[in-house]
Amino acid sequence: GTPAAMIDNAEDRMKFSDMIDEIGVQQPRWRELTSPESALDFAANVGYPVLVRPSYVLSGAAMNVAWTDDQLKACLTEAATVSKEHPVVISDFIEGATEIEMDGVGKNGVLVAAAIHEHIENAGVHSGDATLVLPPHNLSAYTKERVRDASRKIVQRLNITGPVNIQFVAKGTDIMCIECNVRASRSFPFVSKTMGVDFIEAATKSIMDVSTEDMNLPTLETSNRPKGFVGVKAPMFSFTRLRGSDPVLGVEMASTGEVACFGESMEEAFLKSLLSTGFKLPEKNILISVQASLQDEITHCAWQLHELGFQLYATKKTAEVLEKNRVPCTIVGYPTEIDQDTEHPNALDLIRNKEIGLVVNIPTHESTRLADNYQMRRNAVDFGIPLLTNLNLVNTFTDAVYKHKREGLIGLEPSSLFDHYTKESDDDAWTNPSEFH
Repeated sequence: GTPAAMIDNAEDRMKFSDMIDEIGVQQPRWRELTSPESALDFAANVGYPVLVRPSYVLSGAAMNVAWTDDQLKACLTEAATVSKEHPVVISDFIEGATEIEMDGVGKNGVLVAAAIHEHIENAGVHSGDATLVLPPHNLSAYTKERVRDASRKIVQRLNITGPVNIQFVAKGTDIMCIECNVRASRSFPFVSKTMGVDFIEAATKSIMDVSTEDMNLPTLETSNRPKGFVGVKAPMFSFTRLRGSDPVLGVEMASTGEVACFGESMEEAFLKSLLSTGFKLPEKNILISVQASLQDEITHCAWQLHELGFQLYATKKTAEVLEKNRVPCTIVGYPTEIDQDTEHPNALDLIRNKEIGLVVNIPTHESTRLADNYQMRRNAVDFGIPLLTNLNLVNTFTDAVYKHKREGLIGLEPSSLFDHYTKESDDDAWTNPSEFH
């Protein structure tokens, strides 16, 4: 497999960042954390937000985005505790960037198998919690070529033999590498099923120096796989079992599982995967409460939902913007004002009485009504009401539901893998028919 020294070069944040600069691959501006003063100076130079990244951690442990000096000081303490023996790096956090992943198999520093997929959520949501789309639908040819070029350079420099997962963020013409995991990522099974070939088998053969020529592996140049369908992987969470936890996503992983589905279009595959996690499509009433900076963007989604016949409810500030933009809605009171505001129905009462079929609550670092936002999210989970907390997810969900209602997406009732096996002919199987595939 990959030499231990090269695994260390990938896991040690400072060594990795130095290496990326050395081979000419773009990355966000960074600095090794040597003291709190150095970190604060870096943040002052590049501007907030910044990302604190410890070495040798899984699931984004102690990784944090800081928006202020006080937040940064708290993040540094946590990161230093988790990563005592290895460097902590602070880097510029790119807001509004698309996150891209390359899952591959290397052999002696050359990629013999590869698949590029994108996240629906912007960078800032841990890759294990993100909704993945393969093939990517929103990446330009230029962006994909930059990802291919960087992937080749990184795999060659680390002399990788076996599995590898490389993560990028893209914004404008900046295509930046943020991480390389010299191991199988949790998206490997999804990529294998979607591309129709077992990446783990290929990785094992590469490690054992066995030829993979007969496996028909997709490479960075492959452009026709998958063909005729789209794969979407959605995360599953256990917030219902974690009493009091805040069901909102960030750079530290929270999901405990995932489900993947295929569809003729991205919208069909997305809705199938969402429904397979236990999400129920709303039938009539939807509650919307978002941070002020997102209210103009949410207007477009709200209008689509209104056109489809949904009754919209919104907290006061969100309702003001929707009404200004001529989107009909009913004002609801904030949870913490349940005793003071008797003029409007309260958000908590509507959720607890199951009069709401979907809660859209999107906080940002600017949010001030923290208790209200938390109570709406937590009660939605506790009372089994579907919840969306990410603007990109809301946009994709709205477009998919609009297409479903207007054009009639078929086959939204996903069948299980074993149901699929019973209908499949031996010729359809891309492995031995008796093996899992």
